[in-house]
Amino acid sequence: MSEHNETLLMTPGPTALPPEVREAMARELVNPDVDPAFTADYRRLLEKLSSVHGTDDDVVVLGGEGILGLEASVASLVAPGETVLCLANGLYGEGFADFVETHGGEPVVYSVDEAEPFDPDEVGSLVEEHDPVAATMVHCETPTGLLNDLDEVLRVLRDAGVITVVDAVSSLGGAAVPTDRIDVCLGASQKCFSSPPGLSTLTVSERAWEKVAATPQDSFYTSLEPWRDVDLDTDEAVLLPYTHLSSNCYALEASLDLLLEEGLERVYERHEAVAERCRERGREIGLEPFPPAERCSPTVTAFEVDGDASSICEAVRERHGVVLSTGLADHADDIVRVGHMGYSADRERVDVAMDALADVLD
Repeated sequence: MSEHNETLLMTPGPTALPPEVREAMARELVNPDVDPAFTADYRRLLEKLSSVHGTDDDVVVLGGEGILGLEASVASLVAPGETVLCLANGLYGEGFADFVETHGGEPVVYSVDEAEPFDPDEVGSLVEEHDPVAATMVHCETPTGLLNDLDEVLRVLRDAGVITVVDAVSSLGGAAVPTDRIDVCLGASQKCFSSPPGLSTLTVSERAWEKVAATPQDSFYTSLEPWRDVDLDTDEAVLLPYTHLSSNCYALEASLDLLLEEGLERVYERHEAVAERCRERGREIGLEPFPPAERCSPTVTAFEVDGDASSICEAVRERHGVVLSTGLADHADDIVRVGHMGYSADRERVDVAMDALADVLD
């Protein structure tokens, strides 16, 4: 048993919750289907999400963890037999191909090394060869701490008329995301927003909506189509496609208030500074981040370790009450991840976490 009464959650999502978010989630429960107050609350939530995403595209909030948004984007846009270009340099990039296959599409996977960027010229060649209807990619590959520079790739795809789907779940709210060049940009409540797990956020461009309308929908819960014509411009209660997670929505709005009050540029600067502090502390104890430092995400650092990463994380939790994460899949044994996103992008919290990791490794 840990000698600590409280744990310090420093995983790359879910994150610890600010007090304001806890308080918001404890608000009196309403029935979203019949209470006009929830309509106003939900409309305000979408407006704040638009500000954080930095786009005028429609915003959709789905009741489900971030993976729901990833699958829903594929299920809604891809008809059986259609080709999708899946850009992959990590676990979640590869996972998009699984969703494409599940929903009857034909994935073409452009795979590069986990520490390497995508080549825009190669992307252009694959588009010419395979004529995909959509392309999927990941901004921050959380399992390895990699942040992809997607600007040129998005330009190539947009010029070719390919609909783009970007998993920004682990970067949105902690790093600048080129949402204005993305057709479907995916976020989630439990990452940089520092809200409880349970909500997926999506921005959807007009041409993405047009493709949704032209695509046979073989699901309801994983379809975006029922959300297209939701009209919130009313003082009456609005019947959404299903009863929404009202308490989670209240918590997410409180999270967004904190981000917007601080100012997004300052939020990004805070994440960069804390990330550098984390890596500086890592170098002091002989640890290096998995990708080169210039390709690391400001929201999570993946340190390569000698030995059993699971045992290291367990010892850190048992001795010091600090919760870290191992890597995933092939890196489950050789990577320890420190999350410094959202509420956890705090120098003092990172120092406590790195002190604990240093003690265990010593």
